[in-house]
Amino acid sequence: MTTILGVSAHYHDSAACLVRDGRVVAAVHEEAFSRRKHDARFPVEAIRFCLDSAGLTVSDLDYYGYYELPALKRQRVAASARAVHGDRADAVLATLDQRQADLASMLPATSRGTKVYAVEHHLSHAASAFYPSPYEEAAIVTVDGVGEYTTTSIGRGRGNRVELSRRISFPHSLGLFYSAFTHYCGFRVNSGEYKLMGLAPYGTPRHTGLIEAELIRIAPDGSFRLNPRYFAYVDPRAVDIVGSDFEDLLGQPRRKPDDPLTDHYADVAASAQAVFEKAMLAIARSARELTGLRKLCLAGGGALNCVANRKIQESGEFDEVWVQPAAGDAGGSLGVALHLWHHHLGNPRTPRKGDSMSGSLLGPGFDDDAIRLTLDSVGARYHRLEPDQLVRHVAGLLAAEKIVGWYQGRMEFGPRALGNRSILADPRPAWMQRRLNLSIKFREGFRPFAPAVLAEHARAYFDVPGESPYMLFTAPVAESLRKPVTGATGLAFDTATSDLPAITHRDHSARLQTVDAGRNPLFHRLLSEFHRLTGVPVLVNTSFNVRGEPIVCTPMDALRCFLRTELDHLVVGSYVLDRADQDDLAVDLTAPIELD
Repeated sequence: MTTILGVSAHYHDSAACLVRDGRVVAAVHEEAFSRRKHDARFPVEAIRFCLDSAGLTVSDLDYYGYYELPALKRQRVAASARAVHGDRADAVLATLDQRQADLASMLPATSRGTKVYAVEHHLSHAASAFYPSPYEEAAIVTVDGVGEYTTTSIGRGRGNRVELSRRISFPHSLGLFYSAFTHYCGFRVNSGEYKLMGLAPYGTPRHTGLIEAELIRIAPDGSFRLNPRYFAYVDPRAVDIVGSDFEDLLGQPRRKPDDPLTDHYADVAASAQAVFEKAMLAIARSARELTGLRKLCLAGGGALNCVANRKIQESGEFDEVWVQPAAGDAGGSLGVALHLWHHHLGNPRTPRKGDSMSGSLLGPGFDDDAIRLTLDSVGARYHRLEPDQLVRHVAGLLAAEKIVGWYQGRMEFGPRALGNRSILADPRPAWMQRRLNLSIKFREGFRPFAPAVLAEHARAYFDVPGESPYMLFTAPVAESLRKPVTGATGLAFDTATSDLPAITHRDHSARLQTVDAGRNPLFHRLLSEFHRLTGVPVLVNTSFNVRGEPIVCTPMDALRCFLRTELDHLVVGSYVLDRADQDDLAVDLTAPIELD
């Protein structure tokens, strides 16, 4: 038996992954345990979970892999620091050196036989994209902010090998380009990019010509260059990654996080999204031309832009597109572990139908005994149901327009709740989106919600070319369900745009999850029962958390989130809780939430 621990850390979304004889046993973000959103610290608790899940200790590891090359990264940061700060660069480097010391501090605890490797950042992303995919051979594209030097790569996966053949290097970065607009529109970098994507349909892309003339030049071969005059991210200590020249170009100052959204920022978001899509399409086209292959694998933070993924999917460049569900830096932990198993050790790979991610349900899970102990410890009132009863009862609550916190099985790996740590609701009421945003999630009113649909009925409700099990593609709502967006201009959030208004965005799109019985049988049964009761095989599926908080991990996290919000019911394992029955529970609700 060969055990490999993969780790990503020290930028954002630290994580750990355990691979045993080529199978992904466990993978989880550090934030699940620390309750610190996008936690970048060394993932001590995530490592502990991964090892405990397999009954191992650190000394049992055969290989330990880190998701980037620390010395090469230091070289790039040092060059940037010296270019900007001159003799004062040492303070920046001291911080980086301390982080690398943290990496080294874990190693003496391993046995003398543990072999330690670091794998280049974008190679880790590429491995995470290809090795779990269902393809024997595929083109690979990775896009993010920056690894060591690389910001974008094109490569090929075949059998048990991954090779990168073309790269774009820092400071020319499509990820940092998008983050600059995220920052300009008042959202947090490395956290709020999906807000920019969600805001875009409310605007008009009137600034695309200006952006392409002044900020970024995109060549037909997919290469691109950014104008350094307008960006400040080369400075490793920069807080504001856009400056006055950027603001002057766009005609208004950067929006502060608490300022109201206006049409101007919606138009900027629409423009940035349109240019990002154009660049992604050019990169994908280049990948197809370079490799001659008709299947594509995507990873890196840029691959979490599900609107751009859809554009690639419908472009005709590829017959099939597969995206790693933990496409961001957390997925690098999985990529480095699989790269060591397949590429370094030479072990064969047999692609699995669908993929080999186990539905991305790779995190912590708690059985009914552990759940009951938690509920009893705080005096919660509940009733326990057998699986068939549970599915019928919860489907009935949802059909009665109740909002339910749904906590089952193992936690998802990646940023999306896929039916195990979810808040569920009926997509049909016109008021549901507003209530979910304002009273449950405590977030901005423009934010859309994703539909979970039975895979076997997806094509009747959405224009979807294939499966979308990980919420990484948008799909237009079927034309027969759409309503015209009339009388609504600018940032009008409450306009019903389809017969399923809670999951239909302003442009009639939806960030789709197709649910099949193979990946998540219980969630599939719940959707099937809701379909039987209502005739609609679709539910609102949003992550079980509130704004500024990681997705719930433990039963106590779920209970705390339930009591902090206006959720009507909590279903945790086999136990059902009604809000009306919960009085004076001994639950500490003072844990801080850091608004993003």
